[in-house]
Amino acid sequence: MSKFDSDKVMPRYFVIVVILTLAGVAIIGRAMYIMTAKKDYWTEVASRLKRDSVAVKPTRGNILSCDGQLMASSLPEYKMFMDFQAGGEKKDSLWHVKIDSICMGLNMIFPKKSAAEFKAHLDEGFKKRSRHWPIWPKRVDYNTYTDVKKLPVFNMGKYKGGFHCEEFNARRRPFGSLAQRTVGDMFGAKDTARCGLELAYDSILRGTDGLTHRRKILNKYMNIPVLPPIDGCDIVTTIDVGIQDLAERALIEELKDPQVHGDAGVVIVMDVPTGDIKAMVNMTKCADGEYREIKNLAVSNLLEPGSVFKTASIMVALDDGVVDTTYKVDTGCGVWKMYGRDMKDHNWRRGGYQVISLPRTLEVSSNIGISRIIDDHYHANPEKFVEGIYRTGLASDLKLPIAGSTPPRIRMPKKNDRGQYLNWSKTALAWMSIGYETQIPPISTVTFYNAIANNGKMMRPRFVKKVTKNGELIKEFKPEVVKSSICKEKTLKEMQTILEHVVSQGLGKKAGSKSFKVAGKTGTAQVSQGAGGYKTGVTHYLLSFAGYFPADNPMYSCIVCIQKSGLPASGGGMSGVVFHNVAEGIMARHLKLSVEDARDSTSLFVPDVKNGNLMAATYVLDHLGIKNNSQWGGSYATGNPIWGNATRQTAQVAMAKTNTAMNIVPDVRGMGARDAVFLLESRGLRTTIHGCGKVKSQDIMPGTVVKKGQTCTIEME
Repeated sequence: MSKFDSDKVMPRYFVIVVILTLAGVAIIGRAMYIMTAKKDYWTEVASRLKRDSVAVKPTRGNILSCDGQLMASSLPEYKMFMDFQAGGEKKDSLWHVKIDSICMGLNMIFPKKSAAEFKAHLDEGFKKRSRHWPIWPKRVDYNTYTDVKKLPVFNMGKYKGGFHCEEFNARRRPFGSLAQRTVGDMFGAKDTARCGLELAYDSILRGTDGLTHRRKILNKYMNIPVLPPIDGCDIVTTIDVGIQDLAERALIEELKDPQVHGDAGVVIVMDVPTGDIKAMVNMTKCADGEYREIKNLAVSNLLEPGSVFKTASIMVALDDGVVDTTYKVDTGCGVWKMYGRDMKDHNWRRGGYQVISLPRTLEVSSNIGISRIIDDHYHANPEKFVEGIYRTGLASDLKLPIAGSTPPRIRMPKKNDRGQYLNWSKTALAWMSIGYETQIPPISTVTFYNAIANNGKMMRPRFVKKVTKNGELIKEFKPEVVKSSICKEKTLKEMQTILEHVVSQGLGKKAGSKSFKVAGKTGTAQVSQGAGGYKTGVTHYLLSFAGYFPADNPMYSCIVCIQKSGLPASGGGMSGVVFHNVAEGIMARHLKLSVEDARDSTSLFVPDVKNGNLMAATYVLDHLGIKNNSQWGGSYATGNPIWGNATRQTAQVAMAKTNTAMNIVPDVRGMGARDAVFLLESRGLRTTIHGCGKVKSQDIMPGTVVKKGQTCTIEME
């Protein structure tokens, strides 16, 4: 018989199981309580934990403009706290005496919060005997931190008064939102790059963390450096602050125009020989009606470019030799059937352009003319046309350092085993030739036009010129060539001439200037609304102008894109205006005038001298180097006045003295008010003046006998 008595043992096991279960539930419950209700408390305790080894953050490098101006820099910011257990009773008694003064001082520094609110907040921390009670919820700059530290109790130091802080490296941009998406942002309090050049060159800017050991000696912690932090390097960008500001203001002014009411806009300015990006503006309309840089549309906005693509189409046709500049094309009355679909010119309601030459098709941006030229010569072999577009470099992946940048999407026709096109329709070539059926970001388009200005050499857009540290060059980024030639030399010269004519006698006149030549191409494209197509609700447009200036010696290329909904919509009339303002502003900076240029046959170099004190006139004329016939000497400052008349002659000023007795009314006509009043009142006359300039007339005739106290009224002009 077994000695195991289950009736006695099992109840005991059951009790043990129940006890263990309850203990487990209690542990889990306690853990959940700590994880939720007590989370903030233990997080604060963990933040104050003194570790033996502590990482030391380096100072992040600066981002500079092309001329060395600071565009982004790391500055210290502070979060301020109070340790109410520090200092003992001596500090506590002083705290009660000074609390009102402290709160009034905080109110003066932070006016958004009253002294009473500060007192209630600090009293709460004092009652809790908190060791890390926040004085102000946000981080503050160094100047504000020092102001707070001067207040009573706070100025006693960390261990006696309890005032302490946490230091952060905050990223600041002296020019505010200027080039915000290009320069980039950081994620809040974290030292983590978010976008732009901050993200692209994060490893260079960040630097390397240092290491320090902490040892407790005589109840105080001492930091013992092990590895010093290596500060980040500075990067010198290609951005020109002046051009960036000019482009931003010009774009926003046009976007806010009542006829435009733009939804978004882009301006890119590129240096022709180097490909340096001098300005890149990306504006999006926000809910409050203001325009801000939300997304880098210049490098990521894949939209159908519209008529600015026509330049590449004609370039391919000329380069392949299928047409020349004398080629004529019939555009009819402005509407042409293209495989069952209507192709329309912008003036189709006015009868179209009829028969026009190839250059004229670009000048007036004829959809029918361009599409017929391309379709007539490439319809049987569309691959050849697309290969030609690839040859121009327009489809090249520019491999930009900016996060979010996207290469162009220009599809190549593909056939199946039976010779049937898989991704191509009969209308695809005609519409592709005028800027549809493709997706090209603005940065790629301006790079293509920059290549035309640069005599066929396509440069990769450059954003950073060099990396420096402590004024020494660490690394240099030289200009890179994407394609040495985008077309034949003959084709290039023909395209340059046509683009000049687009501005001088075509639809791009508003982009031109009276001071220098401009070349470029307008573009007005309807924007597809996804599955809804182009005609869903209100029609959306992409208005563009791409070109370069001055056309006879190109220095800068530029593209302006404006997205808007509804009519009116004109690439030349809206984007062209922004291009004009940007080009005029940039060229004004390079304008150098000589004084010789201001001289003409009517220029006067001998001044008109007033009658009166000839010694004063002589003093001025001598210092200006103007000839005069004065024979007297002495100093104007100490000598007696010499009165007379001055006459301007061809090469000098002739002056003649006049002597009038003290009892005779002098002739003050032609004098300034100062001399006239002195002469009249020195003889006992009173003077009344009307007007300004020099004396035209006096109501007491010169040469008459003076009557003391008589009033002489003089008219000035």
